[in-house]
Parts: sequence; structure tokens; C-alpha cells
Amino acid sequence: MRNDDEQINNQLHYRNKHKNKYQFDELIKSEPSLSKFIITNKYKIETINFSNPDAVKTLNKALLKHFYGLTYWEIPNGNLCPPIPSRAEYIHQIADLIENKNGQKTTILDIGTGANLVYPIIGATEYNWHFIASDINKESIQNAEKITENNQVLKNKIEIRFQNNPKKIFENIINQTDKIDCTICNPPFHASQEEANKSTTRKNKNLNPNITKPVLNFGGKNNELWCEGGEITFIQNMINESINYSNQVTWFTTLVSKETSLKPIYQTLKKVKATSIKTIPFTIGNKTTRIVAWKFN
Repeated sequence: MRNDDEQINNQLHYRNKHKNKYQFDELIKSEPSLSKFIITNKYKIETINFSNPDAVKTLNKALLKHFYGLTYWEIPNGNLCPPIPSRAEYIHQIADLIENKNGQKTTILDIGTGANLVYPIIGATEYNWHFIASDINKESIQNAEKITENNQVLKNKIEIRFQNNPKKIFENIINQTDKIDCTICNPPFHASQEEANKSTTRKNKNLNPNITKPVLNFGGKNNELWCEGGEITFIQNMINESINYSNQVTWFTTLVSKETSLKPIYQTLKKVKATSIKTIPFTIGNKTTRIVAWKFN
């Protein structure tokens, strides 16, 4: 299995800035602290240890500064530190879906934005989109607000909203006057803490065979990694709730990690009589994921 630094990038969207190998000399100019994490792998290629959470976090900071013009990006320890190339890929695929509206104001709702705020950062800087970013975790909300306040490139482009009811997705977040072009979501896809730990252990062993205990190299709080019923239940709840906002939202979308989740998701979409359904697959390294999109008019 290939490591993250050896990903096959030629499959990425043509506008994705991460199609090429990491240029560490350039990234270090943007974030000097990255230099202490650089190692040379067995192929004599410069990389980082992707099983080291601090190395991953610092690489993300360098990427966000170098490619997206941020001057500040920090997240509390233990919070999800997502791989930037795949997050950028989702944004570029959504731009194609909504056809980017030819420069008109575009509003995107990011469900579960997390402390990292990565989707709004990429969408706001790449396409000048405006974002509503929601989360159920107050600490994540506070950190997302801090990132927005400390980066001039994000000023007046991102509104952070706290979801005070963890059983709801759109309710309490979409106001009566909101008109939203697209919703995006990276749902918690594990069904339990045990399942999440097993997945983490498996990934870490692929990166470093000497690791025996789960180490969240990309981090993640419980609400970011798992929920009762896993991604199927979460997305089905999202679909059922989306009916109530069909007049305010053009496209609803979500990532779907497991191919086996697609059948029950399609069944739910058929049940609610979605008028248009699209599945957009994309591959990052060895992992294929997909975006499921639907609308009612």
C-alpha cells in the first residue's frame, strides 16, 4: 500500500493544486517549522512520517499557507486534521456541479466544518464562495471563528453557526431567508468507537508496522469519526431532513466513504422523490470515494 506522500495525483481534478508531489523546499518557506519533520524514505524521496500527528498538522499548515494565502492556522490537539488534497478535490468537483455561477455570489453550507475549517478555506480562496459553516462542538466553533478572524483572505466570506441539537443537520442552521447553492458534508462514517479504533490501527500499521496502539495521525473527535449507525444512518437522516429545505437549497451533497453504503442511500433518495441524483467518484492514492448529490427541483 502506498503512503500518502506517494499518492497517484494525476487522477485529481485539473484545478486541484495538489496534483504534483509535495515541493518541500517551497512549503518550508511558508512554514519553516516543517523542516524538522522532513525525512528521506527508502526510495530516497523527501517526505514526512504520516503516522506522526505533529508532522501531519505542520504539513497541513504549510499547504494552507503556501497555496491558499493563510497567515494563521491552528487546531487544538486531537481535532481532525484532514488531508488537504482530498478536501480540495471535493471543492473542485462541487464547482463543476454548480457550474460556479459565472462569478455570481455563491453560498455553500458546510455541515460539520470542524475546528480545521478546511472546506470553507479552500472554497473561499479558490472560488470566492461565501460559506455557512456549522458544527455541534463549541470548541470547534470557537477555533473556526479564530481562524476566520485571523486571516484577511477569509474576511466577510465565512459565517460560523453552532448546531445546538446534535440530532438535527439543517434545522437551526438554515434560516428562512437563506438561499444556498450547495451543501457539503464529510459525515462520520464509523458506527462505533471500536470500529474507528480498528480502522485507525489498520491505517497506522500500513504507515508504520511498529505501531501497536491507535494513534490518530489525522486526529478526530468522536463526533467527527463515528455516530450510531455509521455513515448510512447519518446520510439517511440528512436526506429525510433535506426535503424541508428543497426550496432554499439547489444541491445537497455528501461524501460516501463505503461503496456498500450506496444502495440504502439510493433507496432513501428514491423514497423522498429526489428529482435529480448524481454520483461523482474520485480517487486519492489507493482510495476511491464518491460524492452523492441530489436535488428536488
